[in-house]
Amino acid sequence: MLDFFSQVREDLQIVEHEIKAIVKSHDPLLTETSMHLLNAGGKRLRPAFALLAGKFYSDNLKDLFPLAVALELIHMATLVHDDVVDDSLTRRGNPTVKANWGNRISMHTGDYLFAKSLVLISQYENPLIARVLADTSVMMCEGEIHQISTTYSVYQSWRDYFYRIKRKTALLIAASCQLGAVAAGAPEVDHRNLRRYGHHLGMAFQITDDILDMMADQSVLGKPIGGDLRQGILTMPVIYSLEKSPQRDRLRQLIEIKDKTNEQVHEAIAIIKAAGGIDYAFNATKLYIQKAKKSLTHLPNKPVKQTFYQIADFIGIRRF
Repeated sequence: MLDFFSQVREDLQIVEHEIKAIVKSHDPLLTETSMHLLNAGGKRLRPAFALLAGKFYSDNLKDLFPLAVALELIHMATLVHDDVVDDSLTRRGNPTVKANWGNRISMHTGDYLFAKSLVLISQYENPLIARVLADTSVMMCEGEIHQISTTYSVYQSWRDYFYRIKRKTALLIAASCQLGAVAAGAPEVDHRNLRRYGHHLGMAFQITDDILDMMADQSVLGKPIGGDLRQGILTMPVIYSLEKSPQRDRLRQLIEIKDKTNEQVHEAIAIIKAAGGIDYAFNATKLYIQKAKKSLTHLPNKPVKQTFYQIADFIGIRRF
């Protein structure tokens, strides 16, 4: 996706430098764990969305840098915590903080990164920025707890699923798009439309993740295939197949197994594919992408607008 970020590439380089600077601590271990996570890579989507949204209203994005860094720190904090909850030893093909330093250090590292984001956000006088990020952080926690409390349960509804992915993924992307515009002085009608864009794009992004978890090349994805099934997390293709598959009873049995073998995971994926669960999820992604693009209609006709359209199209075809 880096080609889409050409308009803010130099700004993203500054943001990257500032992330590295702010995660450094007087404690060498905390610096080491934070830098380990940072050096593992990442798309930096959330800072990029904030900067691109700001381009609608300003060519000088300096005032957006603290926000962009804070958004990535919040995202990084959730990754560290997720790896503890999910007992994940690798992320993007690299050892996690949990794998190298254990649960206690991981949790404190995540807390540290989140606290650093608060320091940055406190620089803004506009109360909407702090309020949106506070509300977003609360709801992200609610989504994570909901996921934990429903693992291995085959009785989840569509409402459960959308509640969870909105909070786990879509809300922070929506906030990134909205607040980048807010920090650049956008009128309310525009930053609300950018929030809608980010919400729909985030939903499409997560549903695509659901698909990739069953379809992607493991070497490209950076983690084992069927990870959600192994953890008892019901995604869109699974919920659809539990309703529609002639083998739904067998699929329920497989989902409820706590320690699945590779053979059991692949059997479940085969049932889901045969039921049309993957195709159903692809179609849902397309609908969200259409909604995202529609949200851009009344935004200023700046070059960055085309970039937002292109990003939406990419989400529907991405393979990593």
